[in-house]
Amino acid sequence: MQAIPTEIPDVIELVPRVFGDERGFFLETWNERVYRDAGIATGFVQDNWSRSRRGILRGLHYQIRQPQGKLVRVTRGAVFDVAVDLRRSSPTFGRHVGRVLSEENKRALWIPPGFAHGFLVISDEADFAYKCTEFYAPEFDRTLAWNDATVGIAWPLDAVGGSEGVQLSEKDRTKAASWATAETFA
Repeated sequence: MQAIPTEIPDVIELVPRVFGDERGFFLETWNERVYRDAGIATGFVQDNWSRSRRGILRGLHYQIRQPQGKLVRVTRGAVFDVAVDLRRSSPTFGRHVGRVLSEENKRALWIPPGFAHGFLVISDEADFAYKCTEFYAPEFDRTLAWNDATVGIAWPLDAVGGSEGVQLSEKDRTKAASWATAETFA
C-alpha cells in the first residue's frame, strides 16, 4: 500500500496493492500492521455501508463529542469525497481536502477525528463503505453546510447537472451550520 499525504498531512490518501488476472482482482481493505506503518494506528468500532444515486450529497457531518476518525472507500461507482479540518489548534484549520474515490481507482481516504466529512455521488449509483473509530452518537452529530462560501469547496457539480442536481437529506438541508456558526474542536 502507498500512503500519500494530502494538502492536509493528517488526511492520507491510500493506494492499495491490487493483484489482478483474468479472474478479477484482490486487495486488502484493512491490515492493522500495514496501516499502523502508514501512520494510522487506531482501533475501529463500527463499519458502515451506504448506497446512493447520482447527485446525493451526504454531509458535511461530524460529532462534536466522540469525534469519529473514518477510513472511507467506494466499492461501486464514484464519489467526490471531502474532509474539512475543524480543529482550531491545527495549522490547517478551516481548510479542506477533496478526492475522487471510485471502484476504478480503488483508493481510500483516512480522515482523522476532528474533521467534517461528506461526499457527492458523481456516478449513476455508488456504494460507500467506511470504518469508524467511535460509535455513532446522534446527540453530538452536527452538519456543516456543504456550500458554505467561506469553506469554498469546489464540488464537481457538472457531474450532477449543477447545484440543482444536488439532493440533500432533510437534516442536511435544515440543520446545517454555516462556517461562522459551526461548532469546532479545541
